Amino acid sequence: MALEHALLVSLRERAASGSELTRRFDKSFGYFWSATHQQIYRTLARMESDGWLTSEVVPQQGKPDTKVYAVSPLGEKILAVWLTEAPTDAPLRSELAVKLRGASYAEDRAGVLAMARAQREVHRTRAAAYEQMLQRQFPHPEELSDADVDRYLVLRAGVRVEEGWIGFLDEYRTTHERRASGATDKEAR
Repeated sequence: MALEHALLVSLRERAASGSELTRRFDKSFGYFWSATHQQIYRTLARMESDGWLTSEVVPQQGKPDTKVYAVSPLGEKILAVWLTEAPTDAPLRSELAVKLRGASYAEDRAGVLAMARAQREVHRTRAAAYEQMLQRQFPHPEELSDADVDRYLVLRAGVRVEEGWIGFLDEYRTTHERRASGATDKEAR
């Protein structure tokens, strides 16, 4: 996925200025697609010059004028086509997974386990944040519009991904704790 597509989705939801988009990106898209503010502004400018976006300069009181972007008809067509194409996501690309796979080469297994415990807390915190967002943004999921159902379900997927990491890290930790205590996997079952 290119940053352009994430911006098209966000702007289809609601037209926005660059600064509003960066804030919105930090609070929603940023959980599964990262981009710096500079990347967002550069991409918006390129998308506008390519005809994917239109913009309107909006005067602000006591502040410089702001440029509000919206998706053009061409951008709508590009987004519609992209939405039906198979994603090119890699199945799993995780530094944590590589570290844990190579953990037997570490000089300090306790240090690896401490890092894994800390990462479990990161995933637990993120899952809790997603759950709070679900409760705050979608208190009655049975009453949602189509667009809101899509946002709700993607947020639910985020919770499930985090729960998967938490379960994996729990299994990783308990397996190594059993092994360190002398219990074999067969004995633990």
